[in-house]
Amino acid sequence: MSFRIRILRKIQFRNPILIEGLPGIGNVGKITLDYLIDSLNAEAFLEIYSNDFPNSVFVNESSLIDLPKITLHHKKVKDKDFIFLGGDVQPVDERGSYEFCEEVLRIFNKFNGKKIITLGGIGLPRIPNNPKVYATANSKEAMNILNDKRINKKIFGTVGPIIGVTGLLCGLAKEHGINAICLLAQTFGHPNYLGIKGARELLKILNDSFKFNLDFRSLNDEIRNIEKEIKYKTNEITGISDVKPKQEISYIG
Repeated sequence: MSFRIRILRKIQFRNPILIEGLPGIGNVGKITLDYLIDSLNAEAFLEIYSNDFPNSVFVNESSLIDLPKITLHHKKVKDKDFIFLGGDVQPVDERGSYEFCEEVLRIFNKFNGKKIITLGGIGLPRIPNNPKVYATANSKEAMNILNDKRINKKIFGTVGPIIGVTGLLCGLAKEHGINAICLLAQTFGHPNYLGIKGARELLKILNDSFKFNLDFRSLNDEIRNIEKEIKYKTNEITGISDVKPKQEISYIG
């Protein structure tokens, strides 16, 4: 797998926290991450391109072509540096996912980052009215990155394998000496369903934990815009790459 790294601006970080949210089950992680970026006016500073991303392009609002990419954004909040990792795609196979996560960790190590939070959804057979949030981590110490009573940390037996960057980034981070926690919100496990309620629960926890001062009154309007983009890009790209789960959905993406 080859990577093309495009640096948009250079930033001096101080113990940054990385928060990841990419397309997956219910797109819970992506919705959450995109809303954080928009609400906090986080600035893009690095783009990652790869020949292991889906072999297609997007047509942007200017009717021009964009290659699939994953972008790192930066925002300083309350004297803390945050890196938001998001995009419209994930690597299309297992090897690519491993290599991508190793590349992200290599970059994060250069910034002297020590904490990672990944976001995903737990697919259920029906729409949950009040989605629960679960957490797992790569160490007992990492499990304490977030201490919120709304997080259920007794996750064993609740989920199967955590597939994709959401889970793998946490697992590989341990080998790099980085504490990582994975936040998972319940959602409906249908490929075309958008887990807005689950994303809202994740946003509430992150907002209270890091004092992001998010305006939840605008959440519904913002999410409608995100929905349009996700339906146009993510669902289309998923169909092209044929990576939809064949088995019963009980895992994370």
